[in-house]
Order: sequence, then C-alpha cells, then structure tokens
Amino acid sequence: METKLLLDALPAPSSGAVDLFIIAGEHSGDELAAACIDQLKESQPDLKIACLGGPKLKASGADLIFNLVDHSVVGLVDVLKNYSFFKSLFNQCLDWIERYRPKHICLVDYPGFNLRLAKALRKQKLSTKGGGSIGLYHYVSPQIWSWKSKRRFEMARSLDALAALLPFEKDCYADTNLPVTFVGHPFAETGHTLPVYYDAKGPLLMLPGSRVNSVEKIAPIIFEAFRQLAKQSGKLKGVVIYPSTSILYLLEEQIERFPDIVDRIEFIHKDRVPIGVCASIMSSGTMSLNMALASIPGVILYSMSPLNYGLISLLVRVRFIGLANIILDQNIYPELIQKAAQPEAIVELMTPFLRDKAHLDSFIDASNALKHKLYHAREMSVSKWLEGLIASDSIEGSSQSRQV
Repeated sequence: METKLLLDALPAPSSGAVDLFIIAGEHSGDELAAACIDQLKESQPDLKIACLGGPKLKASGADLIFNLVDHSVVGLVDVLKNYSFFKSLFNQCLDWIERYRPKHICLVDYPGFNLRLAKALRKQKLSTKGGGSIGLYHYVSPQIWSWKSKRRFEMARSLDALAALLPFEKDCYADTNLPVTFVGHPFAETGHTLPVYYDAKGPLLMLPGSRVNSVEKIAPIIFEAFRQLAKQSGKLKGVVIYPSTSILYLLEEQIERFPDIVDRIEFIHKDRVPIGVCASIMSSGTMSLNMALASIPGVILYSMSPLNYGLISLLVRVRFIGLANIILDQNIYPELIQKAAQPEAIVELMTPFLRDKAHLDSFIDASNALKHKLYHAREMSVSKWLEGLIASDSIEGSSQSRQV
C-alpha cells in the first residue's frame, strides 16, 4: 500500500511556542509517548507539547501536527514503495523544526526515521550536539542487541540522552558517552491496566498486527487456524483487537473469505479493553508482551515478504522474535516464522492450551519474572527522566542568562 503525499508544509503549532516536540511513528510508540505525557503533565501542566504521532498523543493533550501513525510501514521493501512520501515528510519535519524551534525534542522508537532526523538536526546545527539550542532525546532504544549494533556510535554523536525499556540495553552503550537510563517498561508498572486478562471460558484472541502489510499476510492464516480449532470445539468464540479503522476495514475484507466463522468472531477496538481471553494467536509485536504479562498462553507468528525476511535474516543476531522470549531467554511462546506459520502448525500448538489448563502455571511464572525485570529493577520512570532533562536544560539556560 502506497501512502499519499503530504501537504506543501506541516501546519504551525496551535500554541505558538513549543516546549516539547514528540515524534512517534507507530501505534506502540504513540501509546508509550501518551502514557509518558499523561504523567509529565501532572508536574508540568503548562508544558506546550506538539507532535507527529497518533490518536493517543492527541488525546493526552499534545498538538497533533500530523498523524504519522496512520502511515506506518514495516520492512525495507515497503519503505522503498513509499520513498517519496517519507522523503517529503522528512524534509518538511526538518523545515518545521528549524522554523518553530521547539526547546526539546523526544524521538520515540521509530529508529529508521528518527535516528536519521537526529543526525540531520546535528548537521544543521539545530540540536545541542551540533552547537544549537534544541535538546534531543530518544525514548526506546533501537534493537542494537539484535542488529546494526554500530548505530550506537552515531546515536552518541547526535543524542543528549536515551531511555531504555529493557534491562540489558544499558550495557549495549557502555563503550559510548551516551547517557542511558533504564526506565522500565510501562506495561509492567503497578497500576497499569493490561488490555487483556486470563479467562478460561473466554474467547480466543487473534492479533494479526497493526500494520496493513502485516495484517494482509497474517490475518488469513490466523482465521483459517481458528476455523479448524472451532471445528474441534463447537463452543469456541474468537475476538480480534484492531488499532484503527483502516485495519478494521482490511480485517472485514479478509473474514469474508471464511463465511463459516464470521458469526463466531467479534472485532473490538483497542480502546474497548480490557477483555478476558483463554489464549492468543498473535503476530510479534507489543501486544505479545501484554499477553505474557497477563499470563495468557499463545503462539507467536512472524511473516513478511521473502525479500524483507532475507535481508533481516542476514543481520539479526537473536534467538527469538517475541519480546517475552527474548527478555527471559526462554521459548515460553512457541514461534512460527515465515513458511512455518501455517494454520495446521498453529492448531497443533494451540490445542493443548485450549484443552489442558495445567499449562497456565508456566505462563504465570513467566509473567512474574517479566514484571521484576521490566519494572522493579528500573532506575526511574520515563516521565521523571524527561522531566529531569527539561529541568536541567532550563537551569543551565537561566545560569547562562545570568552570566551574560
């Protein structure tokens, strides 16, 4: 799917001056950034925030300059298909920053775009690392432990600070001068409401992903697996959580190919959660971590174009794809990758989870281990990290003004 071209220029911020500019290009980044802003505004309610993001950031009170989340893609092939769009967006974003000069910029995940932007801001002498005045921070470390590890040196040249979600990521930057803080993962925070909880009598949850190209590949496989599982159990119901209207339309098109299960499956927007489910068939991504934290059994699927997968296979250096599996270094959630992601294989793995609840104990243990690693061992919250950076810059600015 090719995206449409942008307007001639990004609109001006509605608040005039901008204290903090956020760029989050995917649904997961939009949610992480919004959660951070909600907490940050408790201590700094007058902070003027603008963003390239999505509906969550907008709901948190940020001035949404452009809905970037609606244009998220995955894989080199899909990026190349939309090259003109992203080139236009990149240039317009640079122009916007140069014109409106936000005091601070927080780049949230989305490293293919955000790290290039950080480098460009340094070269154009807009960020502090380039001799400018804009503080430049990155929330969510790119997976340098998995591939393209040398990115850390360019990051250290361009960024003022990095907040990491995973406990082992801080050590990945030990040979650089980049300040890295382990802020923990918000999904594991006390009081955080997970979008799902375990219910032995609940429906089977299906998560084909949040990107169009991923859903096109994975949804038919998941629906066929559900059809076969439903034959084994006449009472089995299904539920699909979707992130946006565009994804819902695509899912509705896909389900028409399976008329015998249409009445068994309900589509629920992600804002209508939490819901109780008995197990899950899911694409790799943020929601797979939610499943693990909620002690819900399941299987992870991963499917992309052969060219994209071939390129990634040459570079990736990890044993697992699912975040829970990576963090715990255990194959808690079976992973079916590329050609292995077939309905029959899914049914074989899922059947024991649906019939034998004794499997649940291992997922409860995994959930407890994850919560400790992802939350209890953190250095500080991400809102405190960002608040400290903003306050530190303000103090330095005031000191320099007095000296002048």
